[in-house]
Amino acid sequence: MSNPSVRGDRRHRPFVNLVRARFREFSREPAAIFWVYVFPLILVVALGAAFRDRPVSGLTVVVASGPGAEATRTVLQREPRLQTQIVEEDEAYARLRTGRADLMILVDPSASPQYEYLFDPTQAASLLAREMANGVLQRATRPDPHAIRDRPMEEPGTRYIDFLVPGLLGLGLLGGGLWGVGYAIVDMRIRKLLKRYLATPMRRSHFLGAIMASRLVFTISEVLLLLIFSRLFFGVTSRGSYGVVAFLILLGAFQFSGVGLLVASRARTIETLSGLLNAVMLPMWIGSGLFFPIERFPGMVQPLLRLLPLTPLIAALRSVMLEGAGLLAVLPEIGLSLVWGLATFSLALRIFRWN
Repeated sequence: MSNPSVRGDRRHRPFVNLVRARFREFSREPAAIFWVYVFPLILVVALGAAFRDRPVSGLTVVVASGPGAEATRTVLQREPRLQTQIVEEDEAYARLRTGRADLMILVDPSASPQYEYLFDPTQAASLLAREMANGVLQRATRPDPHAIRDRPMEEPGTRYIDFLVPGLLGLGLLGGGLWGVGYAIVDMRIRKLLKRYLATPMRRSHFLGAIMASRLVFTISEVLLLLIFSRLFFGVTSRGSYGVVAFLILLGAFQFSGVGLLVASRARTIETLSGLLNAVMLPMWIGSGLFFPIERFPGMVQPLLRLLPLTPLIAALRSVMLEGAGLLAVLPEIGLSLVWGLATFSLALRIFRWN
C-alpha cells in the first residue's frame, strides 16, 4: 500500500511548483518589480518634497506695490507661515493665475475697504492664505479693524482648470509621442516587419521620419479634441494667439516623437520598452508642473526640473494661454524644446537597429 503522506505530498506538489514558478517569473521581470516596489517610493519622495510645507506653512502672498504695501508686508511677516513679497500689480495677478501665489492683496490706505483679497475659492491653500493674512492684519489694527473686500477668482483664465488644461495638453503630447511612436516600432521589430523594411531601397531616415510624421497627425488631433472639449464644457480659452498655441502643439509633438524614437531604437520586447518609457515619463509626470507649479519643489532641484523636456512646453503653453504671451516671449522655451527634439531624433537615427 502507498504511504498516505506521500500521496498528500504529491497532491500538493503541483501547487507548490506553480507558486514557485510565479515567484521566479516576477523576480525576472524588472518592470514589474519597479512598478510594485520602487514606483510608490519615488512617488512618496517626490510628492512629499513638493508638498512638504503645504498647506500649514509655506503659503505665498503677493502684495501689489503702491502706498501701504511695505507696511502691509511688515505686518504679514509676523506670521512665519506666510511668505510675503511686494511686486507690481500685473505681476502679482499673473502669479495668482498661474498658481505661483496663493493670495494677492491690493492695498489702498485712503479708501474703505483698505484691503482687497484676490484668491482662488477652489483651492484650500488659497482659502487658508486668505484667512491667515486677514487674521494677522486685523489683529494689528485692533480695536478698529479694517474693512476688507473679497474678490474670488472665478472668471475664465483665473481658475485651477485654466491652469490644468495646458498641463494636460503637454501630457497628451508626451504620451502620444512616446507610446505612439515607441510602441509601434518595437511591435514591428517583434513581428519581424523591420527586417522586411531593411530589404527595401529605403533609408533609415525615411523610415523614422515617416513614423514621426504619421504620429504627428494623430497626436495633434487628440490634443485639439482636448482643447475643444475644455472650451465647450469648462469655458477654457486662450488669452494669447491660438496660432502660437498650435505652433507649440506641433513643436511638442515633434519633440516627444523624437524621444519615443530614441527609447525604441534598441528595445526588443514590450516589457523592455514599457520599463524605458515609464522611466522617462515618470520624472516629467511629477516634476514638470503638470498639476502644480514646480516652485513647490526645493530650490536646489528646480533648475534640473526646468530642463526636463515637458517643462518648457508646459511653461510656454501656460504663458500664452494664461498670460497672453506672444511668440517672442516664449522663445527660450521654444529653443529648449527644439533642442530636445533635434537631439533625440539625431541620436535615434545614429543608434537605431532594424533587429
